[in-house]
Amino acid sequence: MNQKLFSKNFTLVVVGQIISLFGNAAIRFALPLYLLNLTGSSALYGTVTACAFIPAILLSPIGGIIADRVNKRNIMVILDFFTAAVIIVFSVFMKGGNLIFLLTVTLMILYGIAGAYQPSVQASIPALTNQSNFMAANSIINTISSFAFLAGPVLGGVLYSAYGLEPVLWICTVCFIMSAVMEIFIKIPFQKQVSDGGILKTARTDFAESIRFIQKEKPVIGKALLIVCGINLFLAAMIIVGLPYLVTEVLNIGATQANRLYGFAEGALAAGGLAGGICAGIFSNRLKIYKSGSLVVACAVCVFPIGAALLLFSSARIIYFVITGCCFLIMLFSTMFTVQMMSFVQTETPQNLIGKVIAVILTVSMCAQPLGNALYGVLFEICKGCEYAVVFFSGIASLMIAISARNIFKSWAK
Repeated sequence: MNQKLFSKNFTLVVVGQIISLFGNAAIRFALPLYLLNLTGSSALYGTVTACAFIPAILLSPIGGIIADRVNKRNIMVILDFFTAAVIIVFSVFMKGGNLIFLLTVTLMILYGIAGAYQPSVQASIPALTNQSNFMAANSIINTISSFAFLAGPVLGGVLYSAYGLEPVLWICTVCFIMSAVMEIFIKIPFQKQVSDGGILKTARTDFAESIRFIQKEKPVIGKALLIVCGINLFLAAMIIVGLPYLVTEVLNIGATQANRLYGFAEGALAAGGLAGGICAGIFSNRLKIYKSGSLVVACAVCVFPIGAALLLFSSARIIYFVITGCCFLIMLFSTMFTVQMMSFVQTETPQNLIGKVIAVILTVSMCAQPLGNALYGVLFEICKGCEYAVVFFSGIASLMIAISARNIFKSWAK
C-alpha cells in the first residue's frame, strides 16, 4: 500500500517541529551569546558549550531505547513541556546567584532534553510513511530544522540586541508550550515490546543489540560514524566556537551591531541547511550513499577561504561576508550528507531497532563535539591575532578526514 507522505499525523509532526525547533534555536543562540558578552572569553564559552553537550551524549541512547518502548508522541509532549518549565526557572533565578553556573546548568539540561527528544522524531518517520518516502520525509524534517535555525537566530539576535535576553526567553517558552499542545493530537502507531528484566538490564540489552547491528551486520554505518566524529571534532566545533568569537570579538565593530551580525551569520548557517534539505529532496533519486564522501570533501574545502580572509584582509565587512558565505556552503553540503545517511540507516535497520540505532548514531557522533568545543575555545584564546592559523588547522584536518570518507564509501559500493 502506497502511504501518502503528508498524512495528518506527519503534518502535525512537521508543524510541531517548526515551532519547537524555532524555540530551541533561539534559546541556544541567546544564552551562549549572553555569556560571551558578559565575559568576552572564548575559552569559557567553549568550555560551557562543551559541558552542555555531555547530557545530550548521555541521554541520547536512553532516548532511543525509550523511543522503541514508549509511544513516541508522549515523549515529545512531555519533553516540550519540561523544556518550557526549565526556561521559566532560569528566567526567575537569572538575576540572582552565580549566573555562569546557572547558565551552564540550564544549557546542559536543554541539550540533554534535545538529545533524548531527537531519536523519537527520527524513529517516528518509518512509522508514519513508507520506505519509498524516507528520503523525502527526512529532507522535510531537515528542511524544517534548518528553517527554524534560520529564523531563530535572526529574530533572536534582533530581539536580544534591542531588548535584552528576557523577551527571547518568554517567546521560547511560548513556542515549547504551543508545540507540546499540538503534539498531543498526533497518533503514531505503537506496538509495545516485551521487556526481559528490569530497566537497567533492558537498557544494556537494547544498547548492546544496537552496537552489534552496527558492527556486524552494517559495518559501513560504523565507519561512517567515525567519519562524522572526526568532522564534528575538527570542523563543526570550529564553526560553533569560532563563528560567535570571530564575529563578536575579533571583527572590530560595535557590540550591538556585532550581536545582530552574529544572528545573521547563524541565519546563514541555517539557510545553508535549508537549501541542503531542499536539494536533498529534489535530487533524492540521484543521491547515492557511495557518492556522499564528495559532499564531506566539499564541506572541508569551504573552510580555507575563511582562513585566507582573516589572513589577507583587514576589512571587517569583507571578512564577515566570506565567513557567512562559507558557512552557508558548509551547511548546504553537510545537510545533504546527513539526509543521505539518515535515510540509509532507516532503510537498512529493522523497525524494532530503529530508535536505538539512531540514538547510538546521534550519541557517538556527538561525543567529539564537547572535546572540539573545548579545544577550539583554548586555541582561539592562545592564537589571538592569528586566528587564521586555527581556521587553517581545522581545514587541513577536515580535508584529510573527508578524503578518507570518500574512499570508504566508494570501496563499500564496489
